[in-house]
Amino acid sequence: MTKQALIVRGGWDGHQPVEVSELFAEWLRAEDFEVEIADTLDAFLDEERLKQLDLIVPVWTMGEISDEQLQPVLRAVASGVGLAGCHGGMCDSFRNSVDWQFMTGSQWVAHPFNDGVEYQVRMVKSADSPLIEGIPDFTVKSEQYYLHVDPTVHVLATTTFVISDGPHSANGEIRMPVVYTKRWGEGKVYYNSLGHQANIFDIPEAKELMKRGLLWAAR
Repeated sequence: MTKQALIVRGGWDGHQPVEVSELFAEWLRAEDFEVEIADTLDAFLDEERLKQLDLIVPVWTMGEISDEQLQPVLRAVASGVGLAGCHGGMCDSFRNSVDWQFMTGSQWVAHPFNDGVEYQVRMVKSADSPLIEGIPDFTVKSEQYYLHVDPTVHVLATTTFVISDGPHSANGEIRMPVVYTKRWGEGKVYYNSLGHQANIFDIPEAKELMKRGLLWAAR
């Protein structure tokens, strides 16, 4: 049976919501998903429709979500619909919504030195997950996300914030999740902090990590 995915895109244009969503839609369609792309959060209002989906992919940075729009998503994912996303499109979506953050597993709070930071993404081999199997550590030049993270997440890849200028360095070197999974009721949740611009997925390892996550999260 063909799987159903809903991508909801919008918010801050600097994260290229159109380009990123089109890329994800292309990958999913190649895996025989039927993909709907919506440009409004009102796509979340129809709870019965949401519960028929296999996957929800938010690509929406900042902005606000009403309780009327949020509650159907929380319940749909809890019922077994998958949730997967990247960067600010999922974990900097709605800064005033603690329920969204509770479901997604983290919230962006900083990216010291902004864009253009060169850093390593390291697989957590002890995680013993097929999502990272065969993927080597790799280097990116992008924003390095500092997150406030749910302690229940299953971390699959990390990055290290080295001691540098900034008050955070008073804590020494900090290992931060880049890729993780968690559960929300019956639903599987996947997050990848890469994705400031769509071209990050020109890196084969970054692309493979994101593709695997989308497919894993789907019901």
